[in-house]
Amino acid sequence: MLDEAPGTAQPPGWTELRALVRAQRLVLSAPRSSGADLCLVCHGPPGQGSPLCFQCDLHRQCAGGSLADVVVPVAFAVKGSPHARQLWQYKSGRLPAAARAVPATMLRALLLVFLRDHGPCVWRAGGIRAPNQLAMVPTARGRPGIHPLRALIGPYLTAPWAELAARPGGEQARDLDPDRFAAKVLPDARVLLIDDTWTTGASAQSAAMALRRAGARSVATVVLGRHVGVAQAERAGLGPASTPFRLGSCAVHGHHAAAPDHAAAPTTL
Repeated sequence: MLDEAPGTAQPPGWTELRALVRAQRLVLSAPRSSGADLCLVCHGPPGQGSPLCFQCDLHRQCAGGSLADVVVPVAFAVKGSPHARQLWQYKSGRLPAAARAVPATMLRALLLVFLRDHGPCVWRAGGIRAPNQLAMVPTARGRPGIHPLRALIGPYLTAPWAELAARPGGEQARDLDPDRFAAKVLPDARVLLIDDTWTTGASAQSAAMALRRAGARSVATVVLGRHVGVAQAERAGLGPASTPFRLGSCAVHGHHAAAPDHAAAPTTL
């Protein structure tokens, strides 16, 4: 599913991508693999007296087995943090292309290196086989054309894309809705669903429900940034100092060892 980017005219290769991740890791915060005191679904701050946050608990009550098999955020996007700003900047229509270039480059490296190193952790945590289809959660504003994140990572991914689109009016929805998105028929597909941001999870889980309705056997969701408010982060003890981002670990890291920094060969998924 992940492929090397060959040739000087192609996007940066794995060595450069990994260097870009190392350059930003000190300002990133990520869920610990122990999962202590975090929501069992989205790995954000949980609700009071519950192993789930309020939204994930509500979604589970409403939709049960039609949600994603596993949700794994790459990092926390605490409001006002560098990661949260990059997630806004890389696709902002209010910024010139030059101002979007650096955030886009950093986010592309972070996601691709995570998938390469920790994809097997995600599949194992969901109890599923490696995906054979890719999908992107559509943007909330119904932006026409290809999703900005898909455009960034597309040259590195070899699996086919499952077309997922908002139904008329669905791009304005904010709650979990099984009819919010539509997907073409995907009989027995194993789908890696990618989202850039997760606040309540309604968009990503609605997308997972649409993929299930289209016939997907399994859905694994990977999110670049799990949005967290400043007060929430302080109460939960989240931040680069207390919950640092580590290249060799992830929210569901198990016995699978991440690829060493000097590795160059692509992972076969």
